[in-house]
Amino acid sequence: MKIIKYFIQFILIMTLFFIFKIIGYKNSSNLGSNIGKIFGRIIKTDKIIKKNLDIIEKNLNIKIENKDKVVDEVFSNYGRILSEYVYLKNFREGNLRKYVNIEGNNYLSEIKEKNKKVVFVSGHFNNFELMAMFLDNAGVKISAIYRPLNNIFLNKVMEKIRIKYICKNQIKKGIGGTRELLNYLNKNYSVALMIDQRVSEGIRSNLFGKEALTTTIPAQIIKKFDCEIVPVYIERQDNIKFNLTIKKPIKFDNNLSIEEITLELNKILEKMIINKPSQWILTHNRWK
Repeated sequence: MKIIKYFIQFILIMTLFFIFKIIGYKNSSNLGSNIGKIFGRIIKTDKIIKKNLDIIEKNLNIKIENKDKVVDEVFSNYGRILSEYVYLKNFREGNLRKYVNIEGNNYLSEIKEKNKKVVFVSGHFNNFELMAMFLDNAGVKISAIYRPLNNIFLNKVMEKIRIKYICKNQIKKGIGGTRELLNYLNKNYSVALMIDQRVSEGIRSNLFGKEALTTTIPAQIIKKFDCEIVPVYIERQDNIKFNLTIKKPIKFDNNLSIEEITLELNKILEKMIINKPSQWILTHNRWK
């Protein structure tokens, strides 16, 4: 039964969280890296990663060197991200701020000074949780869209962590979440969301030369509220450090269609991914 499986997963993760908290940030990150590599190979998701890399290679006509190394880096990142959940409070309160370099603060300052409503877009790059956290911590009026975990036990824990340390204005995907999103936008809040997941309610849009179900939420917001798009990217450096980049806001022509805007956003996502493929969560079966 799924409920038993989910409960066992919950106990395992909470045990790891306890260990991570005891041994400190650097040690827990390294331990998480090793766990990620071992577990990733056991569940054999390396096949999905290599398939996705093949798609990127074929449609961009490029060569991705040493795919096995990329696979190891992806699994390593997974484990490090898991270990870092118990340290989100420390990042939030500044105790680990020295590990995060932020580029593009000038764009955030302009957004705050002019009280602009924008759409921050990104993908699941490395520790993606830090992106919304630092936007919120910088004083930007922001709400964040999230997808609940399938594991009901872990989801309760993660929702508490996200509300307390990442962004208190969390919006759950779905019909109810759409109403909540509109409410925040009408109050002049910006919104942060990931555009790289396969969604049943989206449209088929080209990604690396192959159609993929893609969210149209950013395009719909642009059409309705005439907002600028602000791409955000995070990259892990030296295992325990990060470079967080706030890119220049983009103003789309409001005459563009939902499909055209969504395609342009996918092109932005492609550039982020190809910059360093191992930073992206490549285990998603994106073109299923």
